[in-house]
Amino acid sequence: MSDVSSDVSVESPETRSTPSRPRGWELVKTRDFGFLFAGQTISQIGDSLNKVALLWFVYEMTGSALKMTVVGLLQTLPPLLFGPLIGVYLDRVRKKPVMIGVDLLRTLMVLLIPVLYAMGGLTLDRLYILVFATAIFSTIFGPALTSAVPLIVPKERLIAANALLQTTTNVGLLVGPAVSGLGIALIGAQNVLYADAATFFVSALCLFPIRMHETLGRWSAATKGLTEGITTDLLAGFRFVFVEQKTVTLLMLTATLYSVGISAFIFLLPVFAKDVLGVGPIQLGWLWSALGVGMLLASLGLTSIAQGDVPWRLRFMSGALAVGGIAVAALGFLDAPVAAAALIAVIGGSTAMFTPLVWTMLQELTPAHLLGRVFTSFATGGMASSMAGMAGFGWAADTIGPAASLGGISLILLMTAATAWLFSFYKSHAQVLVVSTSGTFVSQPRVAQS
Repeated sequence: MSDVSSDVSVESPETRSTPSRPRGWELVKTRDFGFLFAGQTISQIGDSLNKVALLWFVYEMTGSALKMTVVGLLQTLPPLLFGPLIGVYLDRVRKKPVMIGVDLLRTLMVLLIPVLYAMGGLTLDRLYILVFATAIFSTIFGPALTSAVPLIVPKERLIAANALLQTTTNVGLLVGPAVSGLGIALIGAQNVLYADAATFFVSALCLFPIRMHETLGRWSAATKGLTEGITTDLLAGFRFVFVEQKTVTLLMLTATLYSVGISAFIFLLPVFAKDVLGVGPIQLGWLWSALGVGMLLASLGLTSIAQGDVPWRLRFMSGALAVGGIAVAALGFLDAPVAAAALIAVIGGSTAMFTPLVWTMLQELTPAHLLGRVFTSFATGGMASSMAGMAGFGWAADTIGPAASLGGISLILLMTAATAWLFSFYKSHAQVLVVSTSGTFVSQPRVAQS
């Protein structure tokens, strides 16, 4: 199927050259997105509470760093094991009930940990089962959320909506760990988990008033059942991502490179701080804060930019990633923590531009009945490439030194920027191909139907 005719959306020279008026925070004032934003802000703070409190609780309970790291492993496995299958079922059901159900189940799973502990019935095996179940539900929620955004906001406001949702993650990373640490000191890690469970419950309550305009038609679970056509649906999703839509395939390649670089940088930041910058744990905390502040400010700024067309977004993304790649390389030549914090804020800001723009393009290009499969495919690929980046650059840091590893991460980010830049030329050329002989743009279907 022709990529040009399937994923190029242009109507006239005027609509192509005149970007949509930025709306920014106005979306938060709307009923449906406002409830979604509020619920996600609370949920993300709770998620960050959970990350800190749960690890501390397991370490206090077992006294073993190895057993504590098993928690991280159990939280990582579900996207790799179940991602594509979850996508098939997400495309057969309505997103709102799924999101509410998942939040209520996460409430129960997290609540059971301190309850069983208080009753003396919490064994390590039971704890691991609860952590793994919570991670599976979280794997369902992420793609369901991104698939639901186009059902709530109009197409011309998708970038602002995705950027605002990213700010909830940024706020969670800034607020959650500090509140969790204070809570652990005052009331104990197990009691902080009660607060974490409550945030998921509040998130579920915020979802009830939201109106989502979705129709399932012939792809619903009612018409296909639970097991019928799973292999066919899986292949249809993979075919859309890797064969039918070259734009989506190239976005997958770009996202894979990005995940390798940025995950390695974040994972190895303590190593860089200690061995390259020569700072201690207090200064490391400030560096983490600088990264979060940079991401938050960039996400807020992204809510107010013009929507633009796909080539413009790719060039914008390329420029931001190039700035981040150069900043990563410059870190290896610094020994001043204040200057390093400024550079790390720049890195955070540059990388925060990536995800909302990619999400927006995927939401525009993907038919509604394939959104779940596309987003779970991206989540699975992102998780796999993140693990490869952390392992590969962790080995490089031990073998050839942290500074050299920084240089490698910089190279990956610059390669991602170059890929996005070349991609923008491909998309510009594709748009030229649909210009008619009279010099006007021919209206094209927005998406291909699989």
